Amino acid sequence: MTVLGLDTSNYTTSAAVFDGGEGRNLARLLEVRPGELGLRQSDALFQHVKRLPALLEELGQEGGLQDLSAVGASTRPRAVEGSYMPCFLAGEGQGRGIASALGVPFYAHSHQQGHLAAAAWSAGRLDLLDRPFLAWHLSGGTTELLLVRPEGTSVAAEIIGGTSDISAGKLIDRAGVLMGLPFPAGKALDALAQEGSGGASYQVRLDGLRFSLSGMENKVKQLWEAGEEPTNIARFTLNTIVSVVLRATQAAQEEYPGLPVLCSGGVASNSQLRRALEDHRGALFSQPRYATDNAMGTAILTWRARRAGEEPA
Repeated sequence: MTVLGLDTSNYTTSAAVFDGGEGRNLARLLEVRPGELGLRQSDALFQHVKRLPALLEELGQEGGLQDLSAVGASTRPRAVEGSYMPCFLAGEGQGRGIASALGVPFYAHSHQQGHLAAAAWSAGRLDLLDRPFLAWHLSGGTTELLLVRPEGTSVAAEIIGGTSDISAGKLIDRAGVLMGLPFPAGKALDALAQEGSGGASYQVRLDGLRFSLSGMENKVKQLWEAGEEPTNIARFTLNTIVSVVLRATQAAQEEYPGLPVLCSGGVASNSQLRRALEDHRGALFSQPRYATDNAMGTAILTWRARRAGEEPA
């Protein structure tokens, strides 16, 4: 039984197939003009509409679209009332159209649910979707600490901590673009930080399980204007993010003892953050290619729903 999953996020167009064991994900980053910090929703939607057919054609040429039993797509950022973003209309529209043409069910999921499923599967722990666990969703737009519980064949995620203002991903992107790095700046800043020196960080205040990163953004601008080396600014930025995420994780594990911690989202592919959370908090991580935006999690959730015979919402 093979299913198709689609995800059209702020930054990436993705299509994936999954058969219950093996999967194949194709993804293309959206084009962002040099020096800019992202895209308008209208521009992102336009690029998705242009790119999805090529990804589907490639999957078809590989034989991945034969005998599809269901189609799913990410239709909103989070599975909560009022969560909406126009760019997801591209994947939802094409997904519903394909499902209708094939006479198979269409299943709607959230982008966040897809991230969690892809992370669990690629970490070899798909069983996590059937039990409570803690999770970080660390991306360009989100830095949320979640309490995740099973909900049917999918999951329900309650925000229990994270940032109160800008996300870790936004801080990384803004710091990177300020120093002339391409957007999104995660990989380039990670590489740059490894050339830096020192273990100093900005002391972000932890309020329960929540924290603010806006003060850190101002500090990065001050360091840049003062002529600090880009390598050191990059290291300082990541040291700060690692420190506060590590402290929040420890506090969450004390509040919810015994629950495993799963990390997903593009920022979770950062090497420094991964080492710290694995070594000090025993956290589980997705493979780097499934930490960034992808459609594999959507395909996995679609397969689980189809196998269980769930009626599409």
